[in-house]
Amino acid sequence: MFSMAKSLSGKIIVVVFLCLMGIVMVLPFYWMIITSLKTSLEAVHLPPSWFPHHLRFQNYAEAWKQVPFPRYFLNTLIIAVATLVGVLVTSCLAAYSFASMKYRGRNFLFLSFLAMMMIPVPVYIVPGYLILMKLHWVDTYFALTVPWLANVFSIFLLRQHFKTIPKDLYDAAIMDGCSKFGFLVKVVIPLSKAVLVTVSLFSIIGSWNAFIWPLVVTSKDILRPIQVGLAYFVQEQSTNYSLLTAATTFTIAPIVLLFFFLERRIIASFARSGLKG
Repeated sequence: MFSMAKSLSGKIIVVVFLCLMGIVMVLPFYWMIITSLKTSLEAVHLPPSWFPHHLRFQNYAEAWKQVPFPRYFLNTLIIAVATLVGVLVTSCLAAYSFASMKYRGRNFLFLSFLAMMMIPVPVYIVPGYLILMKLHWVDTYFALTVPWLANVFSIFLLRQHFKTIPKDLYDAAIMDGCSKFGFLVKVVIPLSKAVLVTVSLFSIIGSWNAFIWPLVVTSKDILRPIQVGLAYFVQEQSTNYSLLTAATTFTIAPIVLLFFFLERRIIASFARSGLKG
């Protein structure tokens, strides 16, 4: 009896803790949405109100009109799709090489790739910009996509998953006359759909949230993505938080919907990856 009560109390504590963490996670999104529906004065009023006194849905229309968001969304979509294709191709090939092929220096090369994840973006902005200047790629879509066609985290995640695929499948495929590349295309990739969905989502989120790099390598609004458009509402003199949060809401909405749609596949990919070092 005592053990049952102890087990029940433990479950209650876990449920309460998870509910509190859920509230903490949702609270910033709730605050963003209610701020987007306030007047500019109410948004900065102290103490803050937890619900707008007058709902201003026109904030969304005003934010949409002040900045050329249709063009920014189109640019972001072009960048995201081009980068996604490049990341999937390079990550699958590199991960398959690190996971299945044996050659001298493989582990050292893989560790070198992982070490690159520790280098922050500001470190290579200047050398990257100089390289683009030499190639005459500044203010072009090449500058916004080519440097990001390979992603170390995607390579790592796919490599960990590829190592869990039984070697017996490879031996059977080779006996049937399948090449190494054919085994990757016909066997490995179809068995890695969940991980590929996760890699795709992370790639899209990275492109969607890009700000510093596009701001540096472009000077024309016709090429800039949506995050640069959001910076329009942050002025040196003052910031219109109502319009800023309204623009932020319809900017992140596609990513949030995409995440909820692919949530199960993402969880499955992380559950299957990393089981074998």
